[in-house]
Amino acid sequence: MLLFSTGSPETDLSDDDLRAGLSSALDQLGERRKVLAVPPDFTRFYSKSGVLACAAADYYRDSLVDVLPALGTHFEMSDEQLERMYPTVPRDLIRPHRWREDVVTVGEVPADFVAEVTEGIWKEPWPAQLNKLVWEGGHDLILSIGQAVPHEVIGVANGNKNLFVGTGGQEGINESHYLGAVYGTERMMGRADTCLRRILNYAEDHFCAHLPIIYAQTVIGSNSNGELVTRGLFVGDRDAFEKAAELAVEVNFNQLDEALSKVVVRMDPDEFQSTWIGNKGIYRTRMAIADGGELIVIAPGVRTFGEDPEIDAMIRKYGYRTTAEVMRLVDENEDLRNNLGAAAHLIHGSPEGRFKVTYCPGHLTRKQIEDVGYEYGDLEEAIARYDPENCRDGWNTTADGERFYYIGNPAMGLWAARSRLG
Repeated sequence: MLLFSTGSPETDLSDDDLRAGLSSALDQLGERRKVLAVPPDFTRFYSKSGVLACAAADYYRDSLVDVLPALGTHFEMSDEQLERMYPTVPRDLIRPHRWREDVVTVGEVPADFVAEVTEGIWKEPWPAQLNKLVWEGGHDLILSIGQAVPHEVIGVANGNKNLFVGTGGQEGINESHYLGAVYGTERMMGRADTCLRRILNYAEDHFCAHLPIIYAQTVIGSNSNGELVTRGLFVGDRDAFEKAAELAVEVNFNQLDEALSKVVVRMDPDEFQSTWIGNKGIYRTRMAIADGGELIVIAPGVRTFGEDPEIDAMIRKYGYRTTAEVMRLVDENEDLRNNLGAAAHLIHGSPEGRFKVTYCPGHLTRKQIEDVGYEYGDLEEAIARYDPENCRDGWNTTADGERFYYIGNPAMGLWAARSRLG
């Protein structure tokens, strides 16, 4: 069921277009008296979810009773972030998501199904968990808002991931991330139909059919000037996500004719303040980088590793390792085995010994960066040599003739050399 559907690689939707499209879709639903909105957190600032959440607040007014940002394991949004992203959403409606306390297990995806879709790599039942407010709130509309975009954990983000991960619990998040990482990041990214998506779809179909869930999904691309533009809006049931995901792969998956020997990415300091989030610079480019190449991450806002103290400690203790090493460490260490989400992140952030990662953080020391397995780069020197203010996305050349490939916002897409796609 699609209530609103528009988009193409050439479409350019204004904020007014988004508001009108959402209103058109909500008109078809009829009156709603108790609405829950589930938009993303500040790490999806550029998704236009803020425009849609504010439009929903304006549309429903007093009928919007709860707004639950889908934090997953991320930091709670600050007042400044809420003001920037959701300026017209009443603050007294904002509810925190505490992923270790505020959840209920709504069912288990059977082990035999999990084993089948993961090709035997994971053979445990998967606990489907949701924030209690989603499950027990008695809402007559749950409006899940977000951007469809290539993603390291599930292939293409949003849809029911916004609920089962964004408002999920410790067990469900940890196991979903780990099974996806062990299955193979490069087998997942840029694909809408993955083993983890099938697991989440099973959970939605079997446990959540009675919940009044509607998805509002954007697709964001860039124009010839490197400016972000909205390429699509899709509102409806799971069909909305699937249509958005199809377009996102077309818009955001950049397939290159050659593997890249030097890549420079810039992580926006407002959006990326930890390697937990900032490593999207690694996830989204790893399939494009040549063996023996180098990735330089310019990350002026990065000041920590995890966005959760326990996960931060795991990253500092074990560092970014190859898949085989992390799997061995999980088997040998109870603390890491109890934090499979952290273990998955260590795999996602690893160059797997294929290429070098030089991290240039604004607020971490050389020792801290080297202790987790990366090369350290001085931020000021990196900016002086690869000046983001004067770079365009794609090929650039330094003053002394070094050629490099620049990506100004790697979180908005996926890059791969055709030779690595099989």
